[in-house]
Amino acid sequence: MDLEAVRTFAAVAEAGQFQKAAADLSITQQAVSKRVAALERALGVRLFTRTPRGAELTIDGQAFLPHARDLLRAAERAVASVRVGRRPLRVDVINSRGAASGLMRGFHQAHPEIDLDVLMLLDIETAVASLRSGAIDATFRAVAAPGRPLPEDIESVRVLDEPLQLLTGPAHALAGARSLTLARLVGHRIWMPGIVPGSEWAAYYDDLVAAFGLTIEATGPNFGSDALLDTVADSPALATFMSEHTRLVWPAGHGLRRIPVTGPTPVYPHSLLWHRDNPHPALAVLRAHLAATAAGDAPGTWTPDWVIPR
Repeated sequence: MDLEAVRTFAAVAEAGQFQKAAADLSITQQAVSKRVAALERALGVRLFTRTPRGAELTIDGQAFLPHARDLLRAAERAVASVRVGRRPLRVDVINSRGAASGLMRGFHQAHPEIDLDVLMLLDIETAVASLRSGAIDATFRAVAAPGRPLPEDIESVRVLDEPLQLLTGPAHALAGARSLTLARLVGHRIWMPGIVPGSEWAAYYDDLVAAFGLTIEATGPNFGSDALLDTVADSPALATFMSEHTRLVWPAGHGLRRIPVTGPTPVYPHSLLWHRDNPHPALAVLRAHLAATAAGDAPGTWTPDWVIPR
């Protein structure tokens, strides 16, 4: 059904005259007549009776009028749902327990008036494609893996360097340490079943292994963080890396230890990515918020050479 014809019908019904409706719509009276006639043909009924005073609704016109108004209101709501500044800001945070999710919680607390849709996309190719299609407005990533630069229309800025910590069970040989150098981790088994081949975090850990001679194992199925914590808690040999800002809760009986790593401290680089032509006004607010809260490069830290500097 032609919405412009429906809108014209409603205008004539409101004005009571074809001429006045034409003036209200800024079109000719002939255009008004053609639209109403086309709508009548589509419906198979007469909607108006012409009288010396103007145009009066027929019985069918009276029956159709409230539905016509509902159609027009529904169309307005549909347009408003995708109009820039009216729809929620859509942001990918990869997972709900990580640092990116914490950054978005902080943004929501600072700007509760901005509607948010928080999504969790796994790989960077999907995230970048979603940025370019407009399906999302921003994503938090480690920029890109080596040899896979970002497309020219995708912008990025570093927003957080998150230190890694070693997580061990109480029976682990390193459990009593207050801090650990990377050199002391050589020869110990670091189990990380959540590493996905080809992901930016897989590239990060590959470089960490190459730089410091560590042993990182990604064997076995990934049953999630709860299963990982259960296994590490019971093992005297397995440890895992955990980002400092990752929010975890484990049973008191697990006795897990989170131990800072130094000499240097490996930090995972979180960047915000967005399409350079994205017009959503809340995106600029998010970028300004992150710029105001981001910390500068700290001395004694390590990131791969392929990570874009601040």
